[in-house]
This record gives sequence, structure tokens and C-alpha cells, in this order.
Amino acid sequence: MTTVVERIKTGRPVFSVEFMPPRDEADEQRLWQAIRELEGLDPAFVSVTYGAGGSSRDRTLRTTGRLARETDLCSMAHLTAVNHSVAELRNVIGWFAEQGIRNVLALRGDPPGDVMGEWVQHPQGLAYAEDLVRLVRDLGDFCVGVAAFPYGHPRSADLDSDTDHLVRKLAAGADFAIAQLFFEPEDFLRLRDRVAARGCTAAILPGVMPMTTPKVLAKTVELSGADVPARIAARLDPLVDDAKAFRAEGIDLVTETCERLLAEGVDVLHFYTFNRSKATREVVARLGLVPARA
Repeated sequence: MTTVVERIKTGRPVFSVEFMPPRDEADEQRLWQAIRELEGLDPAFVSVTYGAGGSSRDRTLRTTGRLARETDLCSMAHLTAVNHSVAELRNVIGWFAEQGIRNVLALRGDPPGDVMGEWVQHPQGLAYAEDLVRLVRDLGDFCVGVAAFPYGHPRSADLDSDTDHLVRKLAAGADFAIAQLFFEPEDFLRLRDRVAARGCTAAILPGVMPMTTPKVLAKTVELSGADVPARIAARLDPLVDDAKAFRAEGIDLVTETCERLLAEGVDVLHFYTFNRSKATREVVARLGLVPARA
């Protein structure tokens, strides 16, 4: 298995995808259908999320391990520090190594239940994502990623302090960062510029998600922490009662965003899939990121 950094430094635009661990048997079938549908499009890597408080840890490990064993995809496991002692984290990281998983997204993580609730460090755990980055790097030959926030983390005082924190995570040994969702391409590009202005050259990947339904649009608001811009609302609000038209406009919007990012030199697009593949496949095909053999 290659590393994420090796897979994204190809000299041409590529895409990656993010999945969630399945909640039940039906969800697992949907997940693996999406994986197989996307596998032939040769994504640079696939990542598997980790529930708040480690709530889906076992499912994350099982899914990531199966990806490593049964597919040719480059897989990356998410790992959070929430509710885990250092000993538990060492065990999980050791399991990654045993499975041949070389890519880890190191996250402090959100409190279980209420993501905006008080974050409490495990008595024998870690306080910050940068501490988790160091632990992962100390325990093996891993490629490590971290999270970035175009609008700033909700707990950050301002964008400057949030950017400083991101740069510290990268300086601690992370190889790249994946940005949370955003609405306008300029929101991501300003984040990239803030990091570059601090002399950091690590890759920053934009996180994108096709806004195919009003529910997905609301999820984008939740995950980004930003309100829907008036420009986007003007295009989507009139279509809320027309599912087909809303989906088509949402696909157009995210495609336009991706086109702008590619034109600005972004060479990796990270798609949040919610374990569905169709919208992602449509967008990457429009962008010309599908290999000829597909």
C-alpha cells in the first residue's frame, strides 16, 4: 500500500473519498456498493471516519482493515483522542500497523453527544491533535493527516489563532491537512493562503460535498459552521419542492466550486460521500478526473 502523500503527488488533479463506518448490515451493503462503484475510478485514497468518543471505533477498524485486504485502494483510518488513554491509542495504532494501514488522520475529536459541549481530556489521554500526531509518528512509519477549518474551529478565538494551531499540527509531523466543508471556493483559498503565509508548504485538501438535497445542504451548514451564502440560497431555495431540480442545481454548484479550485492550482479534491457514490461519480466525470479505462 502506498501513502496518501505518494498518491496525491502525481502531477495531475486527483480526487479522494470519505466513508463512514456502517451502522448495520443494510448500511454495510450500501457502503460496499459505493466502494466498488468508486474503486474503478481510481481515487487517490479513501478514508473511514471515527465516531465521537470512539463510538464507532470497532466498525472503523473493521472497515479500514477490509479495505486494505480486499481492495487495491489506498485506505486511511481516522483516529481521535476522545475518551481514549494513551495505552488504548497505542493499541489501535499497533493494529493499524499489523493490518498494513500506513495512513492515519489524527484528530482530537468532538465530545460525544454534543459536539459543542465541553471537551474533557481522558485522565491518561492526550489534550491536542498535535500530541496525537506525535504519538502516531513515534509508533511507526505512518503518513499522518490532520483537520483544517476554513472558517476556523468553533473553539478558536479567531482565524489567525486557528491557523497557528493548524501550522503547529503540521509542524508536529503531519504530512497534509483535509479541510472541513465550505461554501465558496474563496473560503478555502484564503485558508490555503494563510497557511502558506506562515511558511508552511504542506498540502491542504479541500473537503467538498454535492448538495443534492435540502437535508444535505443543512448538513453542510452544520459541518462547516457557516450560513448558506445568499448567492447559493438564491439558486437552491426556489427548488426545495422539486427534488430533481434541486439535485441538478446542487451538482452544478459543487462542480463550479471544484472547477474554480482546480483553476487556482488545487490538485486534490476530497469528497464527503455519506456512503453514496452517484453524485461524486457525476462530479468527477464532469471534471475529467475519471481515468480513461473507467
